[in-house]
Amino acid sequence: MPNETRRGFLGLIGAGLVAVTAAPAWALNTDEARALIQKSLDEVYAVINSGQPPAQMFKTFEAIFARYADVDIIARSALGPAARQAGAAEFAAYKQAFQGYIGRKYGKRFREFIGSKIEVTGAKKVKSFYAVTSVAYLKGRSPMEVEWHVSDKSGQSRYFNIIIEGVNMLASERAEVGAMLAKRGGDIAALTADLEKAG
Repeated sequence: MPNETRRGFLGLIGAGLVAVTAAPAWALNTDEARALIQKSLDEVYAVINSGQPPAQMFKTFEAIFARYADVDIIARSALGPAARQAGAAEFAAYKQAFQGYIGRKYGKRFREFIGSKIEVTGAKKVKSFYAVTSVAYLKGRSPMEVEWHVSDKSGQSRYFNIIIEGVNMLASERAEVGAMLAKRGGDIAALTADLEKAG
């Protein structure tokens, strides 16, 4: 799969995943997790096929990402060791910019997925999180397996990672954001300012 398509698909899954409810993860069974994921993906596709103008669609996906992803964990992972050195206000500004960056970055790829579908195929408890598997069917491409990880460690059940064809979302974002930070000499405020415009 071309890198840009894989990246866009990561965003598609990332924007809409809601794997569990506010109940503790142990209260879920496989059927409930599968049904909830499929429902959330159906909602994502409704936005993709809604005909909204691009700018409005990007905002919608950013809102979905903010609601269902563990943005704090993902943003901290992307920032790497520098996250431990950032002050509270500095990190909060970066996290907000990162959230918008993700919404725009992946939102631009979503039109490729009109007419595609994802079928949830399984779910199992792995240590302290759920690993949920699915098969994605994209037009003109071979089916591919997608796995995402869900945890309630933050107090709410959210997804915190996605793996598509061996590509780990956390690792991918850490590499990209890390490179951006390095180019700015480790200046988190400068990175934040650029993330507000990037994507």
